[in-house]
Amino acid sequence: MKITYQDRKKGIIELLPETLDDLWHLSHIIAEGDTVYSKTTRRIQDNTGDKLRSDRGVKRTFTLGVSVEDVSFHIFTGKLRIIGSIIKGPEDLIPLGSHHTIEAKLNTPIKIFKEHWSAYALKRINQAIEASKKLSAIIVVLEDDVADFGLMRQFGIEYYGPVMGNVSGKRIIDKNRAKNIEKFYQKIVDYILKFENIQTIVLAGPGFFKNDFYKYLESKHADLAKKTILESTGSGGRVGINEVLKKGTVEKLATENRAAFEISAVNEILQEIAKSSNLVVYGKKEVKNAINLGAIDKLLVLDNLI
Repeated sequence: MKITYQDRKKGIIELLPETLDDLWHLSHIIAEGDTVYSKTTRRIQDNTGDKLRSDRGVKRTFTLGVSVEDVSFHIFTGKLRIIGSIIKGPEDLIPLGSHHTIEAKLNTPIKIFKEHWSAYALKRINQAIEASKKLSAIIVVLEDDVADFGLMRQFGIEYYGPVMGNVSGKRIIDKNRAKNIEKFYQKIVDYILKFENIQTIVLAGPGFFKNDFYKYLESKHADLAKKTILESTGSGGRVGINEVLKKGTVEKLATENRAAFEISAVNEILQEIAKSSNLVVYGKKEVKNAINLGAIDKLLVLDNLI
């Protein structure tokens, strides 16, 4: 995230989202009642006489200003949608007051106007800026000839894979086994290299497959081996990825990683609940009572009600 322009006296800050994490942060910064300006695309009715175009309209790109009514970030699609009524735009193309959804895009500036910028919103911007400087980590879990991946995002873990190999068991006589193993390992490397700016690789899984893959990295991809650490898990797949998260391995490497920190905090609460401890409360009424008593040390709030 970058600040490309700001005039705090007028309540304006323009931001440039560069990653999916930035879009997630924006979903918590932009609120109902704000005014947002950004480039957007809208299908405009074409009256040139071309029947096909007249029916479907023509896509036009221009800058719109909307009074925000709702904001939603969709983790699985990586899209941030800002819904509101249009207050500024080319009036010959769109009627003011009509509704429109701005889909915030990476590397496209978005200007936000607030009557009052809260300390929380400003802190969130700084968190997004600082997060871009932190370690970017990927968890690779190997079990036999299956590899699963977990990319650390500020909003949580993003799962990828699996990548499958065609490796026969050690007890099966197969003259191509060594060649198939190397092909499988290279497929894993190629998959990792799809992600930019990966600075840490946590290589995990049950058994010794991860150790053999690490030796392959040392011999063929020394640059990747240097930023790889090994971790043991009892399971493969997503279960294994979550084991790594619960162990706090990534948290130790990058203490500022929000996902690792939050998972650690949730686990701490669950442990206290399991012990029937009076040191933890949950539920809106119970938490509100604890706040009124000044008894809150740490407060966790979910993005969505469950």
